[in-house]
Amino acid sequence: MHSQAPPQTGYTIPGVHRSTGRPMPKQKTPEAITFGERLVALRKAAALTQQQLADEVGVSRRMIAYYEGQSEHPPTTLLPALARALNVSADELLGLEPVAKRNGRMPDNRMQRRLQQIANLPPEERRQILQLVDAFIE
Repeated sequence: MHSQAPPQTGYTIPGVHRSTGRPMPKQKTPEAITFGERLVALRKAAALTQQQLADEVGVSRRMIAYYEGQSEHPPTTLLPALARALNVSADELLGLEPVAKRNGRMPDNRMQRRLQQIANLPPEERRQILQLVDAFIE
């Protein structure tokens, strides 16, 4: 026996199909991605296995699996270590800034400091350093 569609009243109920009256499936928006889903995406973007991430953070692989699947809330005590291991900010890990796709890992702090120092050099010295780097890489 089929149920009849609800009468048209001129307004809609959020999450309910207008003509059938049946609940509509929920679609995940970027804001609705869970911490665990974000952790999986960031771990894979960093090309790390659960075991490798666990080793870097100092926890068991089962703990990483738990945070990726079961946990709704991030472990505040592990948040800094997770962010460091994944080369992202804590904000990005929490979903407070967009997750950028990366082909590789971000430069470490020492590399970033050196790049900033090079950027602050006079133009001629910058050019010489870049020529040296180009020659070394090629």
